[in-house]
Amino acid sequence: MLQFCLLAAHALQLAGAALLSPGSCNFEDSACGYEWDYAHLPWALHGEGHYISVDTSYKGEKAVLSSPELYSEEWSCVRLIYQIAMTSEASPDPARLNLYLRQEGESFDRLLWSANEPSDSWLIASLDLMNSTKKYKIVLEGELGQDKSASIAVFEIKITPGYCIECDFEENHLCGFVNLWNPNVNWFVGGGNIRNSQSILPKDHTLNSELGHYMYVDSVYVKHFQEVAQLISPKTMAPMSGCLSFYYQLKQESSIVFTVYLRDTTGFYEEIWKTDSALSADWALAEVDFNAPYPMELIFEVAFNSAKGGYVALDDISFSPVYCSNQTGTPFNPAAAGCNFEEGLCNFYQDHKDGPGWSRVKVKRNVYRAGDHTTGFGYYLLANTKFTSQPGYIGRLYGPILPGNLQFCLRFYYALYGFFKMSGTLAVYIFEENHVVQEKIWSVLDSPKGVWTQAEISFKKPMPCKVVFVSWCKSFWDCGLVALDDVSLSLGSCQAADRLLPNPGECNFEKDECVFTQKKRGRGSWHRRRGPTPTSYTGPKGDHTTGVGYYMYIEASDMVYGQRAYLVSRSLRGVSGKQCLTFFYNMYGAGTGLLSVYLKKEGDEDEIPLWRRTGEQSISWLRGLIEYESDRNYQIIFEAIRGVSMRSDTAIDDILFQAGPCLEVEEIQFSSGYPDSLNEIEY
Repeated sequence: MLQFCLLAAHALQLAGAALLSPGSCNFEDSACGYEWDYAHLPWALHGEGHYISVDTSYKGEKAVLSSPELYSEEWSCVRLIYQIAMTSEASPDPARLNLYLRQEGESFDRLLWSANEPSDSWLIASLDLMNSTKKYKIVLEGELGQDKSASIAVFEIKITPGYCIECDFEENHLCGFVNLWNPNVNWFVGGGNIRNSQSILPKDHTLNSELGHYMYVDSVYVKHFQEVAQLISPKTMAPMSGCLSFYYQLKQESSIVFTVYLRDTTGFYEEIWKTDSALSADWALAEVDFNAPYPMELIFEVAFNSAKGGYVALDDISFSPVYCSNQTGTPFNPAAAGCNFEEGLCNFYQDHKDGPGWSRVKVKRNVYRAGDHTTGFGYYLLANTKFTSQPGYIGRLYGPILPGNLQFCLRFYYALYGFFKMSGTLAVYIFEENHVVQEKIWSVLDSPKGVWTQAEISFKKPMPCKVVFVSWCKSFWDCGLVALDDVSLSLGSCQAADRLLPNPGECNFEKDECVFTQKKRGRGSWHRRRGPTPTSYTGPKGDHTTGVGYYMYIEASDMVYGQRAYLVSRSLRGVSGKQCLTFFYNMYGAGTGLLSVYLKKEGDEDEIPLWRRTGEQSISWLRGLIEYESDRNYQIIFEAIRGVSMRSDTAIDDILFQAGPCLEVEEIQFSSGYPDSLNEIEY
């Protein structure tokens, strides 16, 4: 078994270890109230090395360790010092350490962090926990993977009030700040009782003592013009905005450039502060407004031009949620720039000079034309209808004003009908405030006809601007319908958002079957598929999530009349109070059978029916809502029964479990057939 670097572990013992805060543990002589799950592998406590570990000497897949029940109404930072050791770094299924947040009243744990990089010594992870009125537990999960000799060790867990980007550099782990190594110039730890040439300042700022610590960078080893040293903070893990402050000393004999940047997950740099003084003989306070609405790193960068440039020292980085500049007013809410058109146009509008280009419509459930994307039976926008189609017709839909110098991710769903050539029939433009066109940022190239397809666009503009949706009818002979729904705007790039950890209790089947398994696999079971089903006139044309992704369905041509297929969740944690289950289903086909949802409580033989639909419902994806309760562990079961003919493919997608009662109520839980009024459009 691989040996852990115990010397490094001993070096991690923190000041004030005897006064550990709730949830913190250095595993010196106990597990501090942390308990392992006996359904999985045990954790071993190594008091002599001050760590807890799990390894492949036991047969099993994972080990689970949960903290005592914790409570904090203040923002706090979790720091985890750990090590993963493996014999093979190229394993297809490597060992992994996960950290979850288990909140009171939730059936699912929220994944906050995950790592699988092996190392020869300890590593540190820093995670922000937003303030909450709910009690919670920290859950560590060690997955051993397929490596024959893997070990996972946790040396310390420390939970402290405040923010993870704050640091006084008095502790050995430096709060997770790291130096980006450079052959010539680097950030070093200064101060302490070690008197050497590296300790260039007499006293730190925190303690005002020779024994205190700070970070510094010196030009003595500079060999090239514009040598750069970077000190990088832990990544912010929750939206933050306020005042960033720090103390610095700067002594320069030739030009030094000391700059602070924000860097997002795509590598984009934004300068937020630069020193304007040539000399600071004493510790000087710097304050700057700080906005990190999505994951970002702080970078303290010093650039030298010669070996006689001087030095920069840094200490006591802190953060306050109140802006330094006494900014007033509410921060921009990106939700105000989105709309599902159920209650109207929200903050979107049309210019009357353009004419009535976009109409808000609603399609009743039918087997010919798809309804909206939000629920399948709600409202959406339709352009180029029979009332407005004319050669050269253009319809513009203007969004609200967006602030400048922010990165945005715009997502929306569109569907096209009746065009011979789709290219350019729908485009998205950026307009300045005075309606002057800046640029086209997206246009449709090709798309499956009649399928709600998701588009996503990242953009950032220096000045305030508007997003404008433009539908273009090129000629009378090539003029179809353009549908638009579920417009949303979020801060950060779409690529960065795609890298965020998944929401707990959410399954869109894009990667796998999530928490679901099947009683029996075979031709007559549930299948994961993308695109249309093989049989015509039944099943969806695409998935609900993006239009081009995956969903689960039964293939009726492989089944006999009355045959059943079961999709069963793993055991879910029972909680007191109401829970809400949302999902989308497609029951299109003249021979469609039944789709039912059941609740099975632990210890009960019988299942409780929660919801059922019988027969053909619509060509659209329809939303299902179920409110239920279970204070015992339970399973949710989706049962599909094949109908009278091969045209009875039934599909489900986008399952979401949420704590608390459903915000909307579905009046009919058990129904059959569809309304008499087919293919009607309400304007």
